[in-house]
Amino acid sequence: MRDRYAGAMIMVVIAAVAVSVVISASGTPTSAEAPSKTPWGDPDLQGIWTDESDTPLQRSPRYATQEFFTEAQRAELDKLRSAMIGRDRRSERGSEADVAGAYNAVFTPLKRTGARTSRIVDPPNGRLPSLTPEAQKIAAAEREFRVALLQSTETCKNKEAACNGGKYDPTPSPRFAELPPRYNTARMNRHDGPEDGTPPDRCLTGGLPEFGGISFRRVVQTPGGISIFYDVGQGQGWQRNIVMDGSPHLPASIRQWYGDSRGHWEGDTLVIDVTNFSPKTDFQGARENLHLVERWTRTGPTSLAYEVTIEDPTMWTRPWTARQEFTRQSDQENRIYYEPRCIEGNFGLPGLLHGRRTEEFAFAEGRAPDPRTRDSIKGVEFEQDPLQ
Repeated sequence: MRDRYAGAMIMVVIAAVAVSVVISASGTPTSAEAPSKTPWGDPDLQGIWTDESDTPLQRSPRYATQEFFTEAQRAELDKLRSAMIGRDRRSERGSEADVAGAYNAVFTPLKRTGARTSRIVDPPNGRLPSLTPEAQKIAAAEREFRVALLQSTETCKNKEAACNGGKYDPTPSPRFAELPPRYNTARMNRHDGPEDGTPPDRCLTGGLPEFGGISFRRVVQTPGGISIFYDVGQGQGWQRNIVMDGSPHLPASIRQWYGDSRGHWEGDTLVIDVTNFSPKTDFQGARENLHLVERWTRTGPTSLAYEVTIEDPTMWTRPWTARQEFTRQSDQENRIYYEPRCIEGNFGLPGLLHGRRTEEFAFAEGRAPDPRTRDSIKGVEFEQDPLQ
């Protein structure tokens, strides 16, 4: 159990000790303002950066077009959120719900409420644009498939929310033998192979754009390029290299998990154009047609502004833009850094597959019920975060 949580614990420790400071050119903490340029003359974006507050991607409808919280609203939200039991709520010990709640609040901490009511700043309502008819059709097909795999479970029998749009039938669905409508990136009530699991279950990260609640990014610059290492999730860290030589994007036939990043400077702002995503990646439903234009701007000795415009004409009816503010962390206090490691792909996922095979063998021998009649993805229900 300790091994499984090692990656998460490292991130929690880093978050606990990270302190925003200004670093001199020699890497020594100093109270003086950090240089705004690298030795070769580019704007200096280097350092370890993270978002020190919580901001929802989409704005709650109750805030309408209000872009920023008042101080009174933030204080009230902090009070409500600090009283939440969240993942520290324990279910009956030894039950599936108890095991599913193993990641308690130590691994999923809440930060203070941020100043913005949403990361989305355009459209003005702070919400995702409408889906295109094509995207709605794909989303409906995926949900229909997943609900079909639940039809003989207690979830559908009890008419729970996860089965909305479906119906109960004691006979397992024949769709258990089908492939998903498109490459799977979400949990389903089936463990026939690794690709029935989510990317995090398989130690794969979601990629770009990265809006993680508990994540760090380390920016390193050289005269000919920029590299960003993302420390996300529970060891699903990954390296991103931005090509800065003015060359065009890769041919459309070459697709990459994190896309193809081509950067240039516009004044003091690093502008990165990202295309060529793989159809196996997924951001809010967008896949190979996802296109990002990112803008990274150093706004102070310990502050970095990030803005990204996101478009996919097959997914949304219009482009949309989100903003995030990062605070620099101490290079000195985070100087000892262990490479992130994800244990789920080494032990968790094989355990899920082995467990399912064991259940199937027991059913075939008449020793246990059909595993298809049990909802294997049903988790623990938590309080709704009032910030969302």
